[in-house]
Amino acid sequence: MRAAITGLGVAYPGVLRQDALWEGFFSEYYEGSPLAERLWFRSGVRTRHGVVDPRDEDLSRWGTAARMRRFMAEAVPLGKASLSSCLADAGLKPQDVDLLAIVSCTGYATPGLDILLARDLGMRPDVQRLTVGHMGCYAALPGLVTVTDAAVARGKVAVLLCLELTSLHIQPATTDVDQIVSHALFSDAAAALVLTAGGSNGQGSARMRAEPWPLEVVDVVARTDAPHAELMTWDVTDMGFRMGLSPDVPRVLDQHVAEVVGDLLTAHGLVVDDVAGWAIHPGGPRIVDVVARQLGLTRAAVAASREVLRDHGNCSSATVLLILDRLRTGLRGGDPVVCVAFGPGLTIYAALLRAVEP
Repeated sequence: MRAAITGLGVAYPGVLRQDALWEGFFSEYYEGSPLAERLWFRSGVRTRHGVVDPRDEDLSRWGTAARMRRFMAEAVPLGKASLSSCLADAGLKPQDVDLLAIVSCTGYATPGLDILLARDLGMRPDVQRLTVGHMGCYAALPGLVTVTDAAVARGKVAVLLCLELTSLHIQPATTDVDQIVSHALFSDAAAALVLTAGGSNGQGSARMRAEPWPLEVVDVVARTDAPHAELMTWDVTDMGFRMGLSPDVPRVLDQHVAEVVGDLLTAHGLVVDDVAGWAIHPGGPRIVDVVARQLGLTRAAVAASREVLRDHGNCSSATVLLILDRLRTGLRGGDPVVCVAFGPGLTIYAALLRAVEP
């Protein structure tokens, strides 16, 4: 018995053009720095999303408490939109949900999003809830493990919501390269999925479907390189959350990603060429380059990851689900799909999914 993703829904706040953000705010913010401009336009991002447009509202001097209040005000409607979409996609109602799990590293409050969203959507009073906080960009996959286990072991209808509002954490202007890069990359989004228990023989049908196939969760693996933990950080400060992002991150990932993905595939009798879809978290263009090179992937294989980075930016934990949403159309029954995400730790998570008969 395994669990399958039977519904997926995404929601975004307003669209922000990368060039307009530079011209209208960040050029002056960085005092016309040629280095900042070069990094900004090499980010691979053309458009992204934000609950805050810094051209209209500069939060860089806001305290953390004010940012958390704003997080809750903005997160509830965005979360409701994403959850409603994924439930509709699965043909379910809010009252059908047994477990609601929320993943976020960009905002906290008590009562939290789990309680407020369950209340506003009309979920049952006995719905079980979980919050996964501050794990970073890879957190969708440990979240997926948790809700999958609940669906399989206890027959729960489980919903996972990844919601990140990175635009609330713009920092005071600095010449630090890691801050320039993070401001150029990060974006806001919400992505939710529904998991229900089911069974599969692992083969599926060779035919195409007009609608997306359910995606069975087959396995998840992880690797943490703790000696390099300081290369990627997400610190809570008096002025919001501050990203630490070393340029050495791709070099360290280069040492591990092939082995991690290889272990995942080998355990199920697969090789890289068997995989029909790759959802690689685009922490930046160099991250996608490293993964593609180490795994021997074609440009077409990583196209969805680059497209999501281009169109939506790096939306932290939500990003891998945004890519998965693009990949799930056009699959055949039995097609393997691999998700790979990276984050503080320095941590790699990889998940093996398989398209199955609905």
